[in-house]
Amino acid sequence: MARFVPSRPMSSIRHLLDRNRAWASRITAEHPGFFQGLAAQQAPRYLWIGCADSRVPANEIVDLAPGELFVHRNVANVVVHTDFNCLSVLQFAVDVLRVEHVMVVGHYRCGGIRAALEETSHGLIDNWLRHVQDVALRHKPLLDRRDDPDWRVDRLCELNVVEQVVHVARTTIVEEAWRRGQPLALHGFVYGLADGILRDLGIEAASTAELRSHYAPAIARCAGNG
Repeated sequence: MARFVPSRPMSSIRHLLDRNRAWASRITAEHPGFFQGLAAQQAPRYLWIGCADSRVPANEIVDLAPGELFVHRNVANVVVHTDFNCLSVLQFAVDVLRVEHVMVVGHYRCGGIRAALEETSHGLIDNWLRHVQDVALRHKPLLDRRDDPDWRVDRLCELNVVEQVVHVARTTIVEEAWRRGQPLALHGFVYGLADGILRDLGIEAASTAELRSHYAPAIARCAGNG
């Protein structure tokens, strides 16, 4: 059998391993015993549900060390009730780690949000972005106020976060946690790529009633932004 010979040399990522060793050495020098403690237990207080965009590094944005932030990421920070990946992360965070806060974090100029607004095919991702398009359809009068594509993308980034917080609240996981009196608060933030600032969208809830009272003002805040 002929041996496969690649047409060109494969690129190496050895430099990433070198960087990892340098990083581990630096952390060990600055914080002796850090990794031993980290390996023994993780006890984060926060779950971050964010976008997979490489420009949005969760831990760094909120200046938390490894072990302090539990993270789930996907394209356009969507929470779907049939996505067992996301739901499994949420359940582990709430029921096992007993996090106190769940944050849905979007970001301005999100490529997934922009793709959802475009009337062109992007392949398989179009099926996932239907969820974002449902949000756009729900808030079409608001989004139609201006023709500026960047404005529309940023407003839908905000609206999508608000709606995904609602989706988190409506999962059986969160409903049952609230029913048994477990302290758990939901939050919606949007991150600015241009300035590195997290903005509170005003959709915060520690109960179903609180979510209802904050929903309309949060949507109004999105309408008034930009």
